[in-house]
Amino acid sequence: MEVFVARQPIFDRAREVYGYELLFRPDDSTNACDGPQSSELTTQVIANALLSIGLDNIVCGKKAFLNFNNELLAGGAYSMLPKESTVLEILETVEPTEQLFNLCRGLKQQGYTFALDDYVGDSRMEPLTEIAQLIKIDIQITSREAQEKMLRTYRPRGIAVLAEKVETPEEYEWAKRAGYDYFQGYFFARPAVMRGSQIPAGKVNCLRLLREMQYPDLNFAEITKIVSEDVALSYKLLRYANSALFAGCGEMRSIPQALARLGEDVLRHWAALAALPLMAKDKPGELVTHSLVRARFCERLMQLASAQSHGLGFLMGLFSLLDALIDVPLEEALQKAGITGPIRDVLVGTAEADEPLHHIYALVRQYEATDWKGVSEAAAKLGIKTAAISEAYAESTLWAQQALHATVRKGNSRKRTRYPAEGSLQILLEDAMGREKVLRGRLLNVSVNGLQIELEDRIPLHAAVACNSPKHGISGRGSVRYCNPRKGKFLVGLEFGNGTGWREPA
Repeated sequence: MEVFVARQPIFDRAREVYGYELLFRPDDSTNACDGPQSSELTTQVIANALLSIGLDNIVCGKKAFLNFNNELLAGGAYSMLPKESTVLEILETVEPTEQLFNLCRGLKQQGYTFALDDYVGDSRMEPLTEIAQLIKIDIQITSREAQEKMLRTYRPRGIAVLAEKVETPEEYEWAKRAGYDYFQGYFFARPAVMRGSQIPAGKVNCLRLLREMQYPDLNFAEITKIVSEDVALSYKLLRYANSALFAGCGEMRSIPQALARLGEDVLRHWAALAALPLMAKDKPGELVTHSLVRARFCERLMQLASAQSHGLGFLMGLFSLLDALIDVPLEEALQKAGITGPIRDVLVGTAEADEPLHHIYALVRQYEATDWKGVSEAAAKLGIKTAAISEAYAESTLWAQQALHATVRKGNSRKRTRYPAEGSLQILLEDAMGREKVLRGRLLNVSVNGLQIELEDRIPLHAAVACNSPKHGISGRGSVRYCNPRKGKFLVGLEFGNGTGWREPA
């Protein structure tokens, strides 16, 4: 069965991410979650997509908001979800029956959290306000007078109130003054127009670095100049080049050496990870996460479509939120950054209809908007199986979180020395969907706790692996710690929690 899952962030008053609403539909033609059939299929989506992919891989330790109707509640679909991190969002279309009220009261006593979606103060739904810990109000269809009345009514009762569909910074500021506790919408990606505003020098340097990443052949001399002129970028580069990802290659003390060590593919990713947080210091943290997820998602879809220059997909996704990062309209932001060619044409809407990047970007926007019919149509044009799209999205969210939280250890923190090794090594890979695949690669080095191998294929981070090679003295189960492109192949680090079975030389 094809599975569709996307997420939309929910912010608190400090603009920190409180949780994500998970948006899903049973197929590409159904645009609602009501009715017995769609309820049954939605239960399968929860089981197959959320539990198989891993709920925390999607929401990254935050609250997960999921829509529930009468059938889903009565059917017990909530029992598959961890109650400490899940918010059951009761749809406005539910039938307010005594049976529903009693069921929700019982679940609240068990520790479940409830939210009321699109609440308008309907007296028939009032008993649910005694159960819900959070009320969501659509500020686009509810008058400000009615909003203020509900805020005065429910917040004193200890019920948090969330503003839905906050579209602009002005709406966000009003909602915050009115007393809302949480906010949901695209306000963080819809900057106010500030024509002629001065871009801080630090952001200009980051823009210069990102601009260089758009060219097929990187100009290492120019990149060296840009990084060398910025203390923050220089520090980030040397720290990264001397991290555990490149253990055994010797310490890097100069910018040119460090850039050469990374190589073109890895350098493009590093530039995004280094520049984005510096550009978004005064922005919600989710903006950086969203930029990286979208960039990685575009790149993965380019790979699935077998399109050339998939690195352009990464940069296109990254630049698509440039207006929000530097507070100028997108076309002007792209001009300031010196972004030209197909990336600019796609983002400003002037690309040719047969441009692959155009279809990739359309697919990404449709996926984020939960337009599943549009997703299927775009996927067909690109020759991508729709079942692979959700897996690519989940992998992209996980990649972004791991990249931002610097999950790799520093070079001097490895507890065990790795020793050079040679020969072919076979591993058994199990992906996030539970599928197994046998891969063979070139063993590079090994230690008591892990090994490094060169593979032809990219493999997902944290995927489970197993290996049994008496020839090398390696046997055990582990996981993928990193997977970096290198000279047309992939350098992969595997970590074995209970050891590789290999013994250090005496």
